[in-house]
Amino acid sequence: MSKEQSGVLKAWEATMRKTHAAKKRANSIFGTITLANAVEEDLENRGISGEPYLVEKILPNGDYYTGQWYGNFPEGQGKYLWNDGCIYLGEWHKGKTTGKGRFSWPSGATYEGEFKNGYINGIGIYTGPSGDTYKGQWAMNFKHGHGMRFFPNGDWYDGEWHRGLQEGLGKYQWQNDSHYIGEWKNGLICGNGTFVWGNGNKYDGHWEEGLPKGNGTYYWPDGSYYVGNWSNDPEEHNGTYYPSESSPAATTDWDPQSVYAELADCKICPRENVSIMPSQKVLAWYTANTDDNLRQLPVDGKGSVGMERPDKMHMWESDDDSNDCLEPRRESDSDISCIQHQHDDTNPKFNPDLPLKLPKIGKKPGETISKGHKNYELMLNLQLGIRHSVGRPAPATSLDLKAAAFDPKEKFWTRFPTEGSKYTPPHQSCEFKWKDYCPVVFRALRKLFKVDPADYMISICGNGALRELSSPGKSGSFFYLTEDDRYMIKTMKKSEVKVFIRMLFAYYNHVRNFENTLVIKYYGLHCVKLTGPIQRKVRFIIMGNLLRSEFTIHRRFDLKGSSLGRITDKPESEIDTTAILKDLDLNFIFKLEKTWFDEFCWQIDRDCEFLETERTMDYSLLVGIHFKEITSNGEIIPCGSQPSSGYLLFFLTWGGIKLGTNMPARVERTIRKPESVFQLVGEQTGECYEVIMFFGIIDILQDYDITKRLEHAYKSIQYDPTSISAVDPKQYSKRFRDFIFKVFCEDI
Repeated sequence: MSKEQSGVLKAWEATMRKTHAAKKRANSIFGTITLANAVEEDLENRGISGEPYLVEKILPNGDYYTGQWYGNFPEGQGKYLWNDGCIYLGEWHKGKTTGKGRFSWPSGATYEGEFKNGYINGIGIYTGPSGDTYKGQWAMNFKHGHGMRFFPNGDWYDGEWHRGLQEGLGKYQWQNDSHYIGEWKNGLICGNGTFVWGNGNKYDGHWEEGLPKGNGTYYWPDGSYYVGNWSNDPEEHNGTYYPSESSPAATTDWDPQSVYAELADCKICPRENVSIMPSQKVLAWYTANTDDNLRQLPVDGKGSVGMERPDKMHMWESDDDSNDCLEPRRESDSDISCIQHQHDDTNPKFNPDLPLKLPKIGKKPGETISKGHKNYELMLNLQLGIRHSVGRPAPATSLDLKAAAFDPKEKFWTRFPTEGSKYTPPHQSCEFKWKDYCPVVFRALRKLFKVDPADYMISICGNGALRELSSPGKSGSFFYLTEDDRYMIKTMKKSEVKVFIRMLFAYYNHVRNFENTLVIKYYGLHCVKLTGPIQRKVRFIIMGNLLRSEFTIHRRFDLKGSSLGRITDKPESEIDTTAILKDLDLNFIFKLEKTWFDEFCWQIDRDCEFLETERTMDYSLLVGIHFKEITSNGEIIPCGSQPSSGYLLFFLTWGGIKLGTNMPARVERTIRKPESVFQLVGEQTGECYEVIMFFGIIDILQDYDITKRLEHAYKSIQYDPTSISAVDPKQYSKRFRDFIFKVFCEDI
């Protein structure tokens, strides 16, 4: 920090102390608000219209800000001091830390560098309370990109980082003079690399999870070496010792397993735990209604990297073909009637005095396909084909696939005559042909998703029949569920198959690179061609059922971030646990524990970037909720305003938690007012409930093709062009994220 900055900092701190002292004295006579309002009114009256001006504000919650101000937010240079001792000094934009600045923690830790939209983002230096430092690139509070970290014990690492962990190429130097240069993954040595001990011995080869695994060579300084296939399991290890010309003959005393013991002395320092990040700090102007027309932003400024939240969002949009409330933007008689129809004082969505009750338990969805059903033979054909595709012998699948595996021409027909053939069994269905699309890719995907082939076949082809959902979706596709609810099968149009094959390479790489992706998992793409008089083709895709759980799913929401047509037409009394509710039915804010919320924000951004790049749209976030505390008469029991100890303990003891699966969380109830029935997010009530959550992104195969472009052009005549369903994928992605980051927040 420069001398000038240091002088400014000291002056501001002195001013803050004086102001707090004045505030304390005034509290005993006039009260806090009187002094604060008088100071603010006096300072704001000095402002010049259209330009930032200097203010000094004692905020209602006791925090303090001094610096440049414009409208309702800091703009330019400014300093913010929190009651807990955290301080930010630097640049602001629209009330968020954006630009260059310095953040300090009460522990003595500091960060000095670039910020963006409240996040540590860009180039900067973090110094921990123990003196450890990191200098390099950041993204959304994480070390991300190239950077160098010096650890408290004297170790250091220089290389690539990914979301706070070493990943990519890098060098780690231990204080005992040993060092490693090579590949990393998830903070561990993984891939090809070289480890050199302080005594000059060296291992050069492949690593997995921090240990030699696979082909590698161990060298001694005298020139002798040992080549082998390495494994921590002695039974899997084998190799050969080669002495150098100057060394004595090979000795049998040396044990290759001793290398693993030597590595135990060279541990990687763990990532540091920062108690709270700048983006997680509450800023007082986002919690006070300083202006009736001010938009309500997330309390801690969470959002996408590089994305500005719009002042207003056009929510009049139809994302399906229903006729519920299909009004144009201007208010008309039909608008009013629709609002009156939806507003009901007996509905807890509108009446905060009514307790929330569980919906009635719905029957297992779908009709079992038994003999005599119109699609019985199609089900038999599908099951026969899956057995053939998954059960036939195949070489071991590698996750490193060649480009040829993704070729659209990579598809194989198999004929299934009723009497059987050399490769197919006899069967009781009609003769048909079976097509596998890119079978090597889907075999690799099933391996990547840890799907056991035998379990997969039993779920789809076992003794249990499939269930057909009662009605097709708006696209005309039919859906089938396996008996164990593990997998869902959807029929597809030829155009959808082409879209998926086109994006298959990108999809494979995305789900491989992002283990916690929320994008739905696909396991197979097939086609049945009936060879009888009907001569029809049925293409279908097999995907995971996001809401399959040992917990009862009490509420299901399909969320897109639009309002026109996005409401159910059933009264509350007729909605059961199987109903899929929409955006305007949503009466909760979802609160995730802070580490999971950071992961959620990060992953939503990555998934939307992928979908935007692939030019797809019309996807949605499917959310399932299980309420934990329920009375005997079905009322949902609220919890306190803060997370309970049981809630926190669940995080520590429940082993099956993964982003989007089995996630302990809390939901806060919201209420819609009659005049704001089309407001996407209702007013928060402070009433919270402990839940288990499930969520993921579905319906990702709608291409923004010529049909959608024509639809956009046609509907633009009637509606705001930015609000209709068929919009450019970039605009759709932004609108989707804007909404999702409003209904999900950090639980603090």
